Amino acid sequence: MSAENPQSVLFCCDHNAVRSPMAEGLMKKFYGTSIYVQSAGVKNDLDIDGFSVAVCEEIGVELSRHRTRSFEEMQEWGDDLSGFDLIIALSPASQRMALELTRFYHLDVEYWPILDPTGLGEGREEKLNSYRMARDQIRDRIKQRFR
Repeated sequence: MSAENPQSVLFCCDHNAVRSPMAEGLMKKFYGTSIYVQSAGVKNDLDIDGFSVAVCEEIGVELSRHRTRSFEEMQEWGDDLSGFDLIIALSPASQRMALELTRFYHLDVEYWPILDPTGLGEGREEKLNSYRMARDQIRDRIKQRFR
């Protein structure tokens, strides 16, 4: 791990059901306990997506126990956003929310334009391929960003 890596990272997306849980799981797999990692969504009106669970399971990342949560719930539960060194937004809506919530804090917000695989593909295998593309985009960005 590079000395330039943050000590804590929050990944966020729209519902904390597809992209941000994948990012959280991948980051934990690669960096274990050396970087504190969480994820959140603008809303948490969905459960963890089964296709996300399936494509991450293919590479040894466990997501089935993930419980979705929103920025609002994080704050209610005592997770202060100012405690994170870096917030990585995986959707435009989550980037806007992160910037709004952190406008009084000195912390970095990065935007990674990751494909939203929901609604793509006809049939199970095409859908899984869309989710694999999103998973692999996240994996590649993590490896590039956190050497």
